[in-house]
Amino acid sequence: MIRLEFPTMRLQFLGRGGTEGGGCPSLFATDRDTYVVQGWKTGTPGTIEIPHLLLGFALPDTFVGATMTDTGRGTFTLEGEPLTDAETLAQMDIYPGETAVVVPRMTREFYGNAASAG
Repeated sequence: MIRLEFPTMRLQFLGRGGTEGGGCPSLFATDRDTYVVQGWKTGTPGTIEIPHLLLGFALPDTFVGATMTDTGRGTFTLEGEPLTDAETLAQMDIYPGETAVVVPRMTREFYGNAASAG
């Protein structure tokens, strides 16, 4: 069997949704046109909880391309691919009770509203 080796994902810290210390939900851009989202564990693999404000750190003209559900308490649950690469995780400050997922980085292609498109 051929085993493919991929280099460790490089992360660019974009913002944190909490205190100034580590261990808070955080958003990272990757060198693979994805986002890594650090958030609170929910008990469901691949699903984390993040504060609404975290999404405001997305790169200009992009958004987090993941299924999100509003919890009704200032947070979303977000679904993504669990991040398991130890070298990539070592670039982050993850506290107990937190984990990280990888999600698509999507490009915004429409500005305005449908009523003005006529």
